[in-house]
This record gives sequence, structure tokens and C-alpha cells, in this order.
Amino acid sequence: MLDVFFNALRIACERGTLIKCTLSRPTPAAPADLKNIYVRPVLLKKGLRMAFTYRFSTRDEVKNFTLEEAEDQLRKLLSGQFQSADLFSTEQDYSLFLRPGAKPFWQVKPPSHQQPADLSHDRPKKRLLDPTAPWLCELGITNRQGQVLPSAQDKWKQINKYLEIIESLLRAHPLPADAHIADMGSGKGYLTFALYDFLTRHLGLTPTITGIERRENLAKFCQQIAQKVNFSRLHFCAQDIADYRPERLDMLIALHACDTATDLALATGIRGKASIILAAPCCHKQVRQNMRAQNELAPILRHGILEERQAEILTDGIRALLLEAHGYKTSVFEFVSTEHTAKNLLITALAAPLNQEHCSTALEQVRTLKASFSISEHYLERLLANNASSATH
Repeated sequence: MLDVFFNALRIACERGTLIKCTLSRPTPAAPADLKNIYVRPVLLKKGLRMAFTYRFSTRDEVKNFTLEEAEDQLRKLLSGQFQSADLFSTEQDYSLFLRPGAKPFWQVKPPSHQQPADLSHDRPKKRLLDPTAPWLCELGITNRQGQVLPSAQDKWKQINKYLEIIESLLRAHPLPADAHIADMGSGKGYLTFALYDFLTRHLGLTPTITGIERRENLAKFCQQIAQKVNFSRLHFCAQDIADYRPERLDMLIALHACDTATDLALATGIRGKASIILAAPCCHKQVRQNMRAQNELAPILRHGILEERQAEILTDGIRALLLEAHGYKTSVFEFVSTEHTAKNLLITALAAPLNQEHCSTALEQVRTLKASFSISEHYLERLLANNASSATH
């Protein structure tokens, strides 16, 4: 049946009728977090190519292949990594289902597309943020004409990348229309405003977002702008992260909260049973001050810069494991390029059905890491233990 599928693909390519091909229903053999693959023809300087868009939970990756290479790639992907393929052309639609232990199912249907494929390589990018939004000007990102200021180019890229990540997360894990969201350590509010704008204007939600910022002058500044631009459900309050106790929490964000402030925010998200948690850690002093390698890395960690980087990896790796131990599916990846910001790591956590075996394994891995580096405790671990203790009394 695979040969029938690839024969239909070759004919569509030869006739110029191919619109796209999509792969879905990944198996455990597929790369982690890979959800779908979209294939479409594109015309490059070197000739016709097949553009593969690999859609992961939090990002997209695009690779271009010749027709022969594309067929090889698809054969590999359909030989164990994906169970479903849909081929669309202007003449026919085709569907292939590969179920384990069952005979492949092949279906031919009338075409759902009449227009030929757009072969342009650089399609207009979907805009998630309107540069003429008044709050961007108020925060010093754009001028009155909606042009991004030269001094704010890096911030503009960071905001847009942030919204791309948010959009990808919400495709897989939608928020309720009236979501309650906390942004811990909101600072000057760039990303807090961007999130509110995106959720209300782009997705049509009516969220309540609270920016928590210890510096009273910044909280007051942001609150004045929120009122000025009529963001009625966006609020900022001057408060320490450790003192914030929301009654309801659907999403928790902590971007660049310093050192253990990130742990305080994560603990709040876990305690509040937030369905989505995002954290971009900043400095990592707590673990580094207590870290003494008792493993093969000891000889190289005598170099300060390497010890610092190891402390960052260890701190954030344990954070991800502790989130998994409390029922979250985590990803750790680069937020934006280091060209735009030095602190560019992002931890995302999505609430998942509690798997006791998986939770126990994550906790055991934390214990092993702590022993390997002679760490008495990770601050997030202490906070979560205190939460558990309080809950039993």
C-alpha cells in the first residue's frame, strides 16, 4: 500500500497538481514532542523542492529536500514513526492509515482543493502582534506610526518569539476563555502586555492577567498604561512573589525571575494546579554555592566558567524533573537566539494525567543527581515539601 501512496505522490508532482501532504498520529518511535509533519512543494533557485515542516509542541523546523530525497524521508517516517498520511492534489485526495497488526487502509476522495499550490518559498508570515498597538508605543517599542525603534529591535524579536511559543502551546493545550494568569516578576511588562493583547485580540478570550512585581514604581507604571489602553482585565500589583496566593490559576509565567524567585514562582504554579507553566530562569546561585562534584566531571569543574554552566544545567534540569514528578510534561529549549538575549532558556510544563511510576522515576533521578554533585537540596524541592507538609495539617 505504501507503493500506491508514493505512486500517487509522484504523479501529483509530475503533473504539478500536488497541494500538500500531512503526516499525523506519531508513534512512540517518533522524535519527542513531534506532533505533525507538513510537506508542500516550493520553487527555489535550485529548482522544485519539497519543504518539510516538522511541528513540535513548542516550535516548527523546516527542511527542504529534492523529490527523491523527500520520498526517502517519507518512507522512513511511514515505516514506524507515523500511522497516518493525507495527500492533497487538485485532482484527488488520498488517505493512508497504517495500524499496527492490521492491513493498511487506503482511501481516495474527491479533491478538497481546486487552486494550484503556492510555490513561493517565503510566504507572508502570520502576524501575531500589530505593531500599531498603542501599548507598544507607551512602552517605548514603537513610535506613533507603529515603526519599531532601532533601540527596541531585540525586544521586538523577543516578544514575537514569545507569542509564537504561546500560540504553539495553546494549540495543544487550550486555555479556558476566562483564564486566570499570573506573570511573576513582570518587570516593565513587555511580555505581559503582549500576552494579554494576543489572548484577547487574536484568540478572542477574556482572561484576567495579574503582573506581580516587587518594585512598586514599575507596577504602578504598568498599571497606568493598562488603564490608558483599556486593558480592563490586566492588572499589576507591587508584591513579593513569595506572598502571592491566587484563588485560581490556569497559567503561570515567570520570565527572568532571579535565582530562587524562579523556584518560588514554580511552586506557586504547582500549588495552584496551573495547567500551563512557563519559566525563563535567570541566575543560578543556590545550587552553585552548594555544588561539589563527586563524579567524572570534577576535574573540569575546577574552572569557574564551566562550574557556572554546569550549575545552570543542574538547576534547571532538576526543576524540570520536579515538575514531572508533580504531573507535568516538560520541555526545555532555547527561547530566542543568544544574539538577542544572553538569558534565553525556557522551561515549559503542561499538566498531564498523573503517572505514579513516572513521578517516582523523576524523583529518583533528582536524588541521583543531588548525590552525584553533593547537593543537600534544591530550593524548589524544599518549597514543594513544605507545601505537602502544610496540606497534611
